[in-house]
Amino acid sequence: MLEVADIFRLHGTACRARCEGSLLPSQERALRDIQACRTAYFGGHVKQCDHCGRKVYAYHSCANRHCPKCHRRQTERWLDKQRARLLPCLYYLVTFTLPAELRALAFNHQKKVYGLLMRCAAAALQKLAADPRYVGGRLGCLAVLHTWTRAMLYHPHVHMLVTAGGLSGDGREWIQPKNPAFLVPVDALSAIFRAKICAALKKAGLLKQVPPTVWKKDWVEHCQHAGYGHKVLDYLGRYLFRVAITNSRLEKIEQGGVTFRYRDNRSQQMCRATLPGVESIRRFLHPVLPRGSAKVRYYGIWSGSSLSEQRLWSSQPF
Repeated sequence: MLEVADIFRLHGTACRARCEGSLLPSQERALRDIQACRTAYFGGHVKQCDHCGRKVYAYHSCANRHCPKCHRRQTERWLDKQRARLLPCLYYLVTFTLPAELRALAFNHQKKVYGLLMRCAAAALQKLAADPRYVGGRLGCLAVLHTWTRAMLYHPHVHMLVTAGGLSGDGREWIQPKNPAFLVPVDALSAIFRAKICAALKKAGLLKQVPPTVWKKDWVEHCQHAGYGHKVLDYLGRYLFRVAITNSRLEKIEQGGVTFRYRDNRSQQMCRATLPGVESIRRFLHPVLPRGSAKVRYYGIWSGSSLSEQRLWSSQPF
């Protein structure tokens, strides 16, 4: 089976030479770790059969959070924890996307922009949910940052698993959404999110780097029913401890090119792309987060300060 590590071993040196001085320390480390994952570089251990004496040598994994071969058990533990956190209510999946005009800024100031992207998304959603015309309570929000598409293009956005309803201000009552067809109006949500991003960039001293036209265009946000949340959790878990592409999507590595499969978001058809080896590594490294950046955050009644309130309601049918 082909592996991302094979691409790194074949083209890693050329990628370092082409990107000299432009790779983040976190990207350089991911390149090194994945290249050496389950090789002698990280050491290993020996297992010996008690009956026949046969020895089996096993190299250690790199444990880098972006490696496609590591973290299966960590993913399962995270999913078990989130499933236990789920309230017995319906959910929505809400997606917030930065427009193309802001992507260069986001890439050049990743720590600042990724953090304010998640905060502004949660704040916009909670602001509308607090309006009694829509909910009139505080939602529970699990936010997961994604920074790539299935075709491995840079595309920062946030997926949020959100409770369909929330707690009243005094924490004594669970309030259902006023309209069963939607949680909050998406057009209003988009406008508030856009305004909060503008204010946050101004506070961070980055507003002058943004073309003014971006504040006059419509931003595209998306909200859809998510049942009781389990399928969305499974989807988010698959991408939590790795980035960009799995080994199973690789089809061939030959003549300096890498061919992989991906599903087109619009047509839902399976497509194939072939990239030069160095370009495929560059695209893989784009979503690698800077050291200390959070990929998952909790807001509203799922924030650390509100967990005690949630426990009061976790066993109640909503």
